[in-house]
Amino acid sequence: MLDNKQVVIRLLLSILLSGFIGIDRESTQKPAGLRTHILVSLGSTLIMLLSIYLNTESQYYSDRIAAQVISGIGFLGAGTILRKDTGVITGLTTAASLWVVAAIGLAVGAGFYLAAIISTILVIITLMSFHRFGRRIKAKGYHYITLSIVSVDKPGQIGRVGQILGDYGVNILSIDIEHKDEELIKINLEIGMKELSKKYEMMNSLASIKNIMEVSQSG
Repeated sequence: MLDNKQVVIRLLLSILLSGFIGIDRESTQKPAGLRTHILVSLGSTLIMLLSIYLNTESQYYSDRIAAQVISGIGFLGAGTILRKDTGVITGLTTAASLWVVAAIGLAVGAGFYLAAIISTILVIITLMSFHRFGRRIKAKGYHYITLSIVSVDKPGQIGRVGQILGDYGVNILSIDIEHKDEELIKINLEIGMKELSKKYEMMNSLASIKNIMEVSQSG
């Protein structure tokens, strides 16, 4: 049976490891940030500790309690997956990180510290390093541009932007939306286009959209 010291250590370690992953998600303004990742991991650790406790104290078959965490976390992860007006789907990485954090929490709760710590390190490396590496792997023949668009926050604006970009054969690599205030939003786009000579024509077309206040190239 686990003593109180072991229980406290496992709960605190769960918070520490998941916190590292949560900080990365928080820094990139993802739907699930620091607190969500910590709570998922802490809950998973508690469920594993409960399973161990029940198996020790009674004949109750509790192994399935921990097993349900992995399938159950899918409902929470699904809530972070969003489909933009442009058809771009975001949040898959955050959903996956929640799933991994749940597994790390279970590992900590079971006392499998080495696997939990190494997994945390690998997750952080994947989220930080491979993100930068992945952005460098570009399709040949494309020129890559980062655009910033300031617009009045009106329904359908992102769809209108996406339509213009589609007319120019632009490949949207990433999209991020910031709320500058109650009325304005800033749309940050990383795009790839084959005909760089049409860049300014495309930007002028974007600027001509009603309620678009500013279109600029950054980075």
